[in-house]
Amino acid sequence: MPRFAANLSMLYPQWNFLDRFAAAADDGFQGVEFLFPYAFAPEQLASALQANGLQQVLFNTPAAGTDTTSMQQAWAQGARGTACLPGHEAEFLAGVRYAIDYAKALHCPRLHVMAGVVPQGCDAAAVDATYLGNLCRAADLADAAALELTIEPINTRDMPGYYLHHQEQAHGIIAALDAPHVKVQMDLYHCQIMEGDLAMRLRRYLPTGRVGHIQIAGVPDRHEPDVGEIHYPYLFRLLDELGYAGWVGCEYNPTPVGLGWLHAARSGSGR
Repeated sequence: MPRFAANLSMLYPQWNFLDRFAAAADDGFQGVEFLFPYAFAPEQLASALQANGLQQVLFNTPAAGTDTTSMQQAWAQGARGTACLPGHEAEFLAGVRYAIDYAKALHCPRLHVMAGVVPQGCDAAAVDATYLGNLCRAADLADAAALELTIEPINTRDMPGYYLHHQEQAHGIIAALDAPHVKVQMDLYHCQIMEGDLAMRLRRYLPTGRVGHIQIAGVPDRHEPDVGEIHYPYLFRLLDELGYAGWVGCEYNPTPVGLGWLHAARSGSGR
């Protein structure tokens, strides 16, 4: 059975954020992820992890800047990273360094590098060159800190204009970069919306060793994995068959349906 990590930015919305760690541990999760840690001191988060016996498995580099207030404002205004934005190279690298400091404090082994929304009218070649150059420099920083970086294709319905949107695109970038510790974050929710054929894509990409993290949600409404068009029990068995040993992030908007899907996966009763 895969190792499931609760996404605390989305799960347990009835609790204050710092109380969600205990809620996740009570439900049997051993790992957690979230979008951003920067609204809290690293010591607060490290304490919550330690008190509940949890492993921080992933979080994002800043959407913009390194000031907490400006980050939140930028996110609300549609900022989704700076890696592909020409002229924002210094801002991007400052954000990566800031994220690395948090990762060290939280003993988190990987960071998702947010690519950003492509500016309208911007030269495509300049955007491509900026992204690859920034990712290369970020890879050097992460390598020095013994961290893994991930890049994630995101569907164009939820995030119009985002730089990465297909698995082949992301894997091509990883191959061109040729940095073993930079990998693809394969969110099956986004992949189903953009491409479908999930089982064959898992069979194609997992054996390459270039998938560093997987995330799940139901499609089309991003609720529990047992709600919607994807038959996750089959995919969970496939992950085991393919020898995937990483984490599976549960990044969905919960409903009153609850965690029945997780209990079924743990018991093997899902079909």
